[in-house]
Amino acid sequence: MELAKETALIEAILFLEGEPVNEGALCRLSCLSREVVEEALQNLTSRYAAEECGLELSRIGGGIIISPKKAYWDNLREKYGKKMENRLSRAAMHTLSIIAYSQPITRVEVEAIRGVQVDNAMQLLLKKKLIDKIGKKDVPGSPSLYGTTKEFLKVFRLGSIADLPKLDESEAERFELEGER
Repeated sequence: MELAKETALIEAILFLEGEPVNEGALCRLSCLSREVVEEALQNLTSRYAAEECGLELSRIGGGIIISPKKAYWDNLREKYGKKMENRLSRAAMHTLSIIAYSQPITRVEVEAIRGVQVDNAMQLLLKKKLIDKIGKKDVPGSPSLYGTTKEFLKVFRLGSIADLPKLDESEAERFELEGER
């Protein structure tokens, strides 16, 4: 099956949504079966693989989105990107890094690793929806646990947390509490 119209419909939905959409949602929005949606996505992947195409399908946070190819995005990010990562202070980026690599983690644990208070940085990260409360730690006082969000994955163009750059041993130690070493 060629599925030209179905492929065009899936492409239009991905374009209009502007946010990562999972295959189940694509089925509901298009009224197409999962098999047809999967084949349409394969058709789009093949079409976008052509050298003359500047777009690709990216899997971000469990969803699919149309985005510029990485080679072009690196050059275009400054002009067209949200520039969110550039607007974060060093303190906020350091706090975000600790949360991303150590999640789930409490505010007190982040402060123990950073060696300073992180209230302002965490408020900024919560406001930008890069982190969120993901539960409570089972210790006296039940402090909130924090982790990264789908927005974090989207901003940093990661399919999942597993796609974070790997840390060498000395870098990894910076993200551990004294008692964990």
